Amino acid sequence: MTPVPSRDSRIDAYIEKSAEFAHPILNYLRDVVHEACPEVQETMKWSMAAFEHHGLLAIMAAFKQHCGFVLWKGGMVLDKGERSGDAMGQFGRITSIKDLPPKRVLLGYIREAARMNEEGVKKPARKAKPKVDRELEVPEYLIAALRRNKQARQNFEAFSYTKRKDYVEWLTEAKTEATREKRLATAVEWIAENKGRNWKYEQRN
Repeated sequence: MTPVPSRDSRIDAYIEKSAEFAHPILNYLRDVVHEACPEVQETMKWSMAAFEHHGLLAIMAAFKQHCGFVLWKGGMVLDKGERSGDAMGQFGRITSIKDLPPKRVLLGYIREAARMNEEGVKKPARKAKPKVDRELEVPEYLIAALRRNKQARQNFEAFSYTKRKDYVEWLTEAKTEATREKRLATAVEWIAENKGRNWKYEQRN
């Protein structure tokens, strides 16, 4: 017996309030995720539409002029040459359904990511970069959250390397997803106010 698709009314609302061009893209992605993984559960994470199956499976988001789609284990599912790095997720700036891989290919990616979740496959630990490398790797969820708050994004980009690194480490060191979500909301609020991660202590000095 095929499971009845689990639909979250918050995602209905999210799609409805997105730009007109995004409606068919988000509805299509939603349907493909459900077709690939009928047991998937819908939710909202970091103010974006999310899909869970034995853990986070995928996230989709609408921006002013494009959409983004993230397979949480996409780095393990797609070859490096298949990934785009010009927007959130592995598929680049999605402005129409034509920007996505063929449906059968996309279904295969999602099914493989779901299988990895079911089997408890973990993302490989990132190799520590040499200290001389000043390129800071900012998590995708922080980038997405900053894109949704113009002031926070501008302030973060203007921060010093150390100031940005303080926030990134604070978020990535969270032990649980709930803690990370709470810290993310706080971080965006503080960044929008042009405050560093340790602003409370700085005031005391």
